[in-house]
Amino acid sequence: MLIDLPVKENIDLGNLPSHIAVIMDGNGRWAKQQGAMRIFGHHHGVKSVRDTVEGCVELGVKYLTLYTFSTENWNRPKLEVDGIMQLLVKTIAEEVPELHKNNVRVKTIGNLESLPASARKKMVDAIELTQNNTGLTLILALSYSGKWEIVQATKQIAEKVKKGELAVEQITEDTFSQFLATEDAPDVDLMIRTGGDHRISNYLLWQLAYAELYFMDDLFWPEFRKKDLFEAISAYQHRERRFGKTSEQLK
Repeated sequence: MLIDLPVKENIDLGNLPSHIAVIMDGNGRWAKQQGAMRIFGHHHGVKSVRDTVEGCVELGVKYLTLYTFSTENWNRPKLEVDGIMQLLVKTIAEEVPELHKNNVRVKTIGNLESLPASARKKMVDAIELTQNNTGLTLILALSYSGKWEIVQATKQIAEKVKKGELAVEQITEDTFSQFLATEDAPDVDLMIRTGGDHRISNYLLWQLAYAELYFMDDLFWPEFRKKDLFEAISAYQHRERRFGKTSEQLK
C-alpha cells in the first residue's frame, strides 16, 4: 500500500521515530456525543487501530505500542469492562491473520494473568503465530501501568542480588532497562495522545523519559486516521531533540 504523495513529501523516511507509543483516549466521550453507550466508541476505535498499524507499516516504523487497557481501567463499570474484553477477543481473532500476512509481530506488556482466560489465550496464540515476523512490532499494553512495570523490574533485580547473581554495583540504567517488559524495544521517540488530556497516565514511565509528546486536543480516538498519524510524525520531525545538549552542540 502506497503513501499519498503529498504526505510522503512531508515525511523524511530517514528520520522516522523508531518507537511510537499511543494513548488511545476519548472512545467513551465520542460515543456519548453520538448518543450511544461507551462501548460503541471502543468498537469504532478498532478502525483507528487498523489505520495506525497500516500507516506504521507503510512508513517503516519498527515499534508501535498501544495503551489498550490500563490497570486502572479495571475500576470502570463492569458492563464496560466486560464489553472491552469481549471486543478484545473478537478483534484479535479478526485482525491477527492480516497482521501476520503483513509481517507484523505481536507482543504484549502488562499483567496478562489478570485477563479473562479467553482473552489471554487469544493473545498467546497471536504472539506465537507472529513471533518470527520481522516487520513492525506491535506491542499491546494490557492490564498495564508504568508503576507496576517498574516495581516488577525492581523485584526481579532484587531477587538476582539476593541470589548473588548480580552485584549492586552492576545496576545501571542499561541493566534496569533489561528487566522492563519492553526490554527488546528502544525507548519511545514519539508519544501521541488523543482526547484532549495533557498527561501520560501511568504509561511507559521509564521509556518516555526523552519522548516527544504530541497531544491532540480536538480529536477523539475513533476519529483518528492515517493522515493524523502522518501529521504527528511530521511535527515530530520538525522538533529539535537535544537530549540535554545545546542547539549549538547539535550543529
